[in-house]
Amino acid sequence: MLAPLRFEGVAREVVHGLKYRNRRSVAKVLAALMVRRLHVGRVDVVTWAPTSASRSRTRGYDQAELLARAVAHELGVPCRRLLYRSHGPAQTGHTRAERLNAPQFRARPVSPHLRVLLVDDVVTTGATLCAARDALLGAGISEVVCVAAAATPDRASSTSAVRSGWAPSLARAS
Repeated sequence: MLAPLRFEGVAREVVHGLKYRNRRSVAKVLAALMVRRLHVGRVDVVTWAPTSASRSRTRGYDQAELLARAVAHELGVPCRRLLYRSHGPAQTGHTRAERLNAPQFRARPVSPHLRVLLVDDVVTTGATLCAARDALLGAGISEVVCVAAAATPDRASSTSAVRSGWAPSLARAS
C-alpha cells in the first residue's frame, strides 16, 4: 500500500472535506499528488474500493471512485469499476479490532494479464484495501498495486511501502 500523505492535520481535513463535506474538487489535487509522489509504474486500468451503496447514496458520490477517476485521468489509462461491495457495516467509527473484520468484495471477471491500480481515500488498518485486493486476485488479476490518498501515521509512506511493512504490489502466485 502506498500513500503520499499522513492522515493527520491538514491532510486529514482535506480528506474529510472530500469524504464528508462534498468538496469533490480536492479529488483532482489529491490524485495529482498520488501520481506524482508515488511513481506507481505501468498500469493498465485503475479501479477503486467502493464504499457501501447507502453511503454513496447519502453523499451522492463515492469518494474513492472520484479519486480513482482522477488518478486514471492523470495516468492516461481507463478507470473501470471492477469491484462490488457486499452489504455490511461501514468501517467509520469502529475500533481497530472491529475494522479488521473487513468488508467483503466481489470482483468482475477481467483479463488476468492486467496490472490494476486499486485506489482508496484513506487507510487506517488496511483491511478494506486488503479485502478489495484479495477479491481482485481471486478473480484472476495478475497484479494489483494499492494506493490511497492518505494513511494513518503507522501505515503512511511517502516514498516506499517498505517503511510501512506493505508490499507495493502483489502479484498472483503461480
